[in-house]
Amino acid sequence: MEATNEIHDVIIIGAGPCGLAVAARLREETPSAMFTDEEHQRYHWIKKHRGKMSLVRAQRRKNKGVRADRYTGSADISMRNLQETSEEEPCCAQESKYSALVIDSSGNKWMERWNKAFRALEIDHLRSPMFFHIDPGDRDGLLAYTRETGREKELYELSGCVGHEMSKHKRKKMRNLSQFPREAEINERDRKDYYTPSTKLFADYCASIITRYGLNEMDQIQQSDVHDIQFSEIEGSPDNNKLFTISTCHGQLHSRAVVLAIGPGHTKMMPWELSQDEQLAACHSSEIGAKFPSPLLTKKIERRQTTNMVVIGGGLTSAQISHIAIRKGVTKVWHLIRGDLKVKHFDVSLNWMGKFKNYDKAVFWSADDDEERFEMLQSARNGGSITPRYHKLLKQHIAHDRLSIHTNTVIRDRHFDPVSQTWQLTTDPPIAGLPSCIDYICFATGMKTDITQMPLLQSMNCDYPIETLHGLPCLTDDLMWKNDVPLFVTGRLAALRLGPAGPNLEGARLGAERIAWALEDVPGINRVGRDRSSPDKDLQKAFCGLGNRYDSLCEE
Repeated sequence: MEATNEIHDVIIIGAGPCGLAVAARLREETPSAMFTDEEHQRYHWIKKHRGKMSLVRAQRRKNKGVRADRYTGSADISMRNLQETSEEEPCCAQESKYSALVIDSSGNKWMERWNKAFRALEIDHLRSPMFFHIDPGDRDGLLAYTRETGREKELYELSGCVGHEMSKHKRKKMRNLSQFPREAEINERDRKDYYTPSTKLFADYCASIITRYGLNEMDQIQQSDVHDIQFSEIEGSPDNNKLFTISTCHGQLHSRAVVLAIGPGHTKMMPWELSQDEQLAACHSSEIGAKFPSPLLTKKIERRQTTNMVVIGGGLTSAQISHIAIRKGVTKVWHLIRGDLKVKHFDVSLNWMGKFKNYDKAVFWSADDDEERFEMLQSARNGGSITPRYHKLLKQHIAHDRLSIHTNTVIRDRHFDPVSQTWQLTTDPPIAGLPSCIDYICFATGMKTDITQMPLLQSMNCDYPIETLHGLPCLTDDLMWKNDVPLFVTGRLAALRLGPAGPNLEGARLGAERIAWALEDVPGINRVGRDRSSPDKDLQKAFCGLGNRYDSLCEE
């Protein structure tokens, strides 16, 4: 990637779920947040047959009121055209009204880091329910895609989320919903949503979205590290507006707006900083693909020597690491959790998950200040947790004496021998039977979320400082840095505005929706050639029931 004088409308930093959600939303003219399925079909039918259909066009004449003239296009729509419309897939916006560029440090493909992490941890199913995804066009799009492709067998049912728990035998005896308990009768309609898709199914669905919106151009994603973001006046820039200068390892880029979609960041949370020697026998969970198992540990496993590994953390990732370590041949894993072991389907409580349960969200958005919102975030997520499915796997490993879980336990002291590349650990409280030589430690302790410590935001923090709360930025309601600074933030870093689901796939879609609307008001972006106030656009909006239908009437 070379420095260029081209000024992009928007540069998206991050090609993960949040970045993909924004890119797709910028090409979707009828988002599901605003349009029903019926309105989607109507809009795309009109768009497909524009210039072929007979319309009544009203014209305003001086002193004569409004007269309706019959307007005939190049040809009337035939029954054959109508049949083709019903049989074809809905039309989509393939070209963006914005000139956009995506920068990602992991690669030049969408979801590169996401896919690598899932492969490294051998994750076969997502944790999220079916209505958590990145498709801006259809809230139930993942469920529809699953049925259209006949892949229902790749769904894993989350038992206990809907209604009452009951055996399959008892369900067979119930002939109709009237026999269910009252709560189950109400909630049973949502059962279809409380499945999780396989990793392959979700990846294919994302690929279909990428294809649908034409987001697979070879030069759209450029692999590079972003070092700094500046917002200032640039000599010779058009419109006399401030522009962003993105400094990367390959040069500088310019844009009118920037979307920061980098997740929690890249700073690892560690109990202590590992020395160069200690890194030979320890790693963070984000490095699991490259550093685990270590060469020495691999040799010991191949020689069938007794090996011991310590995993630290209480979230789902820690359970996944313990599971794959045993699968790879580690003799025993000692799993240390600082607090209690929490088992639940999702990393947020169910009252935040329901598709139509907006009470808690309304309370969050109407909170008096960000302190109150942060407390709600903490309460809703309540630290790390593992799913019932992985809890069952861990219990099986415990039964075979391959795993030992110790809650409310921390490492009080440690010593690393660089010759044998093993650890000697002292825990609080002491663990009976803990070997004197630990071969490997993996820290599943998450990533630190603090915008004040991110190198790429140092100039923004200096030139345009904003309030932060526990490392989270206090953004505008449009997820913008400041009202006059069009740096948008989405994902985990926008949790104070998006709510507890901000770090999840649901937050990716919600964030993309807010950003798409706010981008329309960024100075310099709405230039000639993309005028949304054109008569043709007004006509389409009127047919979809948006805006004032009389705006399209022109005076003579």
